[in-house]
Amino acid sequence: MRGPWLWVVVIVAGVVAVLGVTAIVGRDDSKNQTVSAGEWADSVCGSVAVWRGEIESIVDEIRQPSATGATGTTEPQSETPQSRTGFVRTGLERTVRATHTMITGVENAGVPDTPQGEQSANAISGWADATRNDLEDAQDSLDEEADTLADAIAQLTDAARAITGAVTSGVKAVADVGRTDPELAAALRDSSTCQELREETTS
Repeated sequence: MRGPWLWVVVIVAGVVAVLGVTAIVGRDDSKNQTVSAGEWADSVCGSVAVWRGEIESIVDEIRQPSATGATGTTEPQSETPQSRTGFVRTGLERTVRATHTMITGVENAGVPDTPQGEQSANAISGWADATRNDLEDAQDSLDEEADTLADAIAQLTDAARAITGAVTSGVKAVADVGRTDPELAAALRDSSTCQELREETTS
């Protein structure tokens, strides 16, 4: 999907992300409790999917910054390396906040009642924590203002790599826990939420 429709979808995804993550975190407060494999799969995939949607919205806004000078943003025709870095810095701040919320959702999903349930829950939590750290590091790297276009490009490339890597590793982390726990693999396969996450990832 490309063009104007993509922009509409991204805006809607951003709004849904804020409401959706909040709903997931509030609804599935089973932290440190044992839950069924299906319930855990729905909760984790839901948290990751909503987080992924919000990250995509943020990335799209970075690629196409608003041209309305009244809001304080730099118009495309007067954009500088410093202002572009500012767009990315703001985006990274939002991704870090979104990731904090996603981590809460993952923790609240509990521990699946399967042979490798605790290991699987720890693996997802470990990925979420590592992702937050990587994004915070990328955010910190932008604190030093770029003096040249080359420096700005290097900063933006590293930041973009961190965001892209976060999304890719998230889907991989969910797939990995399925490979280590056959019972959980079935739940991840059968969960409609996980199916939607896979479809969004491959579309």
